[in-house]
Amino acid sequence: MTLHLLKLCVGADTIADLEAFQATRRKPPFHVTRMVPRRSEDLLDGGSLYWVIKGQIAARQALSAIEPFTDGDGIGRCCLVLDATIVRVMPRPFRAFQGWRYLQPKDCPPDLASQDAGEMPESLRIELAALGLL
Repeated sequence: MTLHLLKLCVGADTIADLEAFQATRRKPPFHVTRMVPRRSEDLLDGGSLYWVIKGQIAARQALSAIEPFTDGDGIGRCCLVLDATIVRVMPRPFRAFQGWRYLQPKDCPPDLASQDAGEMPESLRIELAALGLL
């Protein structure tokens, strides 16, 4: 059964910020987290990492691999290897939380491409979603 992850995108105000940050890192893009998801098999069965940016679920990236490792200080960590493509989704409010959360497919916002949203500037889309108009 496919399962997704939900994670705050700390330090980014827009999807463009996320894209710029990932462009400066090694390829493929990745995110390191403290805890290893116990349901890795379900996550790798078509799952994505959904990014919460400025209080909105705004984008997703497909999960390619989940690689547990031990850092230089002997602390267990997990590298979430992501697809390079950042897919914009229909913005939906989501309050702040720590770590990551599992996200069921039924609770995922649809991709913008599948909603025929056109080429609306991200800043306008964020503002309209905050007003409850999207």
